Amino acid sequence: MQRRPWNDRPIADLGEALLALPTDLLRLEPHPYASLGAPYGSGACPFRLRQGVIRRLLEAQTLLQRQHPNWCLAIFDAWRPLAVQAFMVEHATGELCRERGIDPAQPSAAREQVVADVGRFWAPPNPDPAAPPPHSTGAAVDLTLARRLDMGVHELLEMGSEIDAIGALSEPDHFSLRAAACADPQQRQTFLRFHGHRQALREVMVAAGFVQHPNEWWHFSWGDQLWAWRSGAPLAHYGRIDSTVETD
Repeated sequence: MQRRPWNDRPIADLGEALLALPTDLLRLEPHPYASLGAPYGSGACPFRLRQGVIRRLLEAQTLLQRQHPNWCLAIFDAWRPLAVQAFMVEHATGELCRERGIDPAQPSAAREQVVADVGRFWAPPNPDPAAPPPHSTGAAVDLTLARRLDMGVHELLEMGSEIDAIGALSEPDHFSLRAAACADPQQRQTFLRFHGHRQALREVMVAAGFVQHPNEWWHFSWGDQLWAWRSGAPLAHYGRIDSTVETD
């Protein structure tokens, strides 16, 4: 099974349970992967993270609202057990094959390219406890920004791509580069708006201690191997957790 560069970091798990996200954090429901039939198991909720990660998420939201009182973090996905990771890698591979007119059941150079492209965004469902997918640790979160409207309604801010979009447009600084090369003033302003929203999210998350996935504007983590690798920490604080029991 393929390993990531950050899998060289040893794991010394703090032993924190998965906790349900507090009501202060907006959940984007229905959960997208559960709606596809992803196998979370009976009674399991994906909107859970480790205690230290939740604490930092709340800190990031506080920092965000000091600058933008009507904005909030919007949680797309959090804990993801290994079976769900395998399900979603297969799903993403099949969807991209269909988009490109490729038979996913037939080996080909085109299918291998799809696998490589998916692999830039989806970690392999590695069963090795020394190389867990980030979301399986309860330390990684996929999120975006929302604006509060009247009567408790929220609208998502424009980020330039959907969460889980596969391609260069999902890289954190993609629209900054597009704006710098754009001759059309109106289009340039659109690109800068997308980048500004991504930058606002990144700034508050980094200020709260998170690191960002190098290919995904929406993915941040604290305490997993990716965090240790990007921050220079010698150890990761969280390994894979397979609990299917709701913990509050």
